[in-house]
Amino acid sequence: MTADMDERGRSMTADMDEHGRPEPPLAGDEAAALLGSPERRRATPAWKCGGLDAAGLRATVGVSSVTLGGPFKHMADVEDTHVARLLLARAAGAPWDAVDWDAEPDWEWTSAAQDSPKELMALWEGATARSRSLVADALTHGGPEQLGRFTTSAGESPNLRRILLDLIEEYARHIGHADLIRESVDGLVGE
Repeated sequence: MTADMDERGRSMTADMDEHGRPEPPLAGDEAAALLGSPERRRATPAWKCGGLDAAGLRATVGVSSVTLGGPFKHMADVEDTHVARLLLARAAGAPWDAVDWDAEPDWEWTSAAQDSPKELMALWEGATARSRSLVADALTHGGPEQLGRFTTSAGESPNLRRILLDLIEEYARHIGHADLIRESVDGLVGE
């Protein structure tokens, strides 16, 4: 899965996902991981904006049903499930194990509207604490190059480096949602 890079560090032969974005290597070295992840992010605006006319590019978020609680609860899910599944090949516990994900694939996004701010914060804080603990232990016992126990259908396993880069990427995607939604709530902008 290693990509050849041109003189500007852009992928020339990376595997592509269903949207034409280059896929970073699952177990790449520092350079491949650090170049592959930004390349995937760079390709995302082209995919999201592709095919739109001027009116489409001027559209606002007024019709979205995404709430601030949705991505917040989703990130708790990612913290709990992503690291545990990819690093240890184990399923996450409550509340994620009680969800019928086939029937409700967006459960964390929609159910957040019924949770109190205190419940959402506690869920996220617990998930991040568990994730941090697993990562700290993995770093102590093998470093960023160690492979996770999860294996793809092609027989590949991601290394800790890739797992962490994907976690960073997931946060980056949803912080953008939070920026727009928070501004619509009370005008708070910036960092």
